[in-house]
Formats: sequence, C-alpha cells, structure tokens
Amino acid sequence: MGAAMSSKKPRVRYELNSGDVSYLTDEEIRSILRAADELVAIGGRSMLAKILKGSKDKKVREHGLDQCPAYGYYQELTLSEITNRIDWLIKKDYLKIEYRDRLPVLVFSEKGWEIERETYAEELLQQLIQLLEGKDYSFVQDLKDRNRGMILLLLEKIRRTGNARFIPLLKAWKEIEYKKVQTEIQKVIDYLLKEGTLR
Repeated sequence: MGAAMSSKKPRVRYELNSGDVSYLTDEEIRSILRAADELVAIGGRSMLAKILKGSKDKKVREHGLDQCPAYGYYQELTLSEITNRIDWLIKKDYLKIEYRDRLPVLVFSEKGWEIERETYAEELLQQLIQLLEGKDYSFVQDLKDRNRGMILLLLEKIRRTGNARFIPLLKAWKEIEYKKVQTEIQKVIDYLLKEGTLR
C-alpha cells in the first residue's frame, strides 16, 4: 500500500495573479469567455492565453483552436498580461478552475456561462443566416448534442427574427434532433408560418 501511495503524482498547483487588472470591458469579458469555451474541462489558463494571443503553438493548431473567433483577440499583449486578465475573470467568478486528474482545467461559472451562452447563440444565429442563401443545411448536424439551454436561446433568437426563410432549415434541423428539441423547433416553425415574413 505504501509504495502505491508514493507513486501517485501530486496535483499541478497554480497561483492566480491578476496583476494590476482592475477592470475589463464587456467585450473583453465576452472574448475571453468565448475562447475559454473551446477548452472547457480540457485545457487550462496557459492554453487559453495562447488562443487569445494568437499563438502559432503546435497544440493550438492541432486542436483547431486557431479557428476560434476570439483567436488573436489580445495579440498586442504579452502572455503574462493576458493571463492576468484570465485570472481576473476567475477571481470575479466568470470562470472556475477544477481538477481533472492532476491538472487544473477551466470551467464556466454560472455567471460566465450565461454570458457565453448568449455570445455563442448569437454567433450560431449569424452562421445560420448565412446558410439561408443556399440549400445546404448540413451545418445543423453540428447543433445536435450542444448545450440544451443555448439551443433554446438560439431558437428564441430565430423566432425573434420573424424571418420565415428559416423554415426549410428548421425542418432539416428538426429531423436530426431529440424529441424535446424537435418540439421546440416545431413551435418556432409554427410561429414563423403564422407571423413570419419572407425577408
């Protein structure tokens, strides 16, 4: 028993340091959270800082993190200045650190997720609007198994556009979804059939 215990590696320790950061704009907060979404529960502060810096790091590219809309957001800052901002977000309870095995990884707090859910739903809405021009709706496959709360928010955003041109896309999406989401998609289709306009 004693020998097995000694071979167990300790957790990787970290220390938060927000430096002289005392305020971040809403846009900065949204951008950091958007980048964090790419590595929630799998990556930590240093990888997040690299995404925001726009690093050409091999791992960043291998995992497609350079495709994130917030990639390079802080390209003019140093990695330690970026990490100060990330640590400020953690101290202000937008992000939290949890351990997976021995490694500290980032996760959203409730407050942080509320902001990111809105940002991401808006981003997806814009992507779907682009699809309305063509007839290829295969992108809806990517929406399956996403966070339910965010998907419901996206559907509400589609409903609010009042744009009936979404109906064919919504029908394609409904075919691949689970029952509960299908029901919500149908409600938006019904609303757009009745109230929507073909913009």
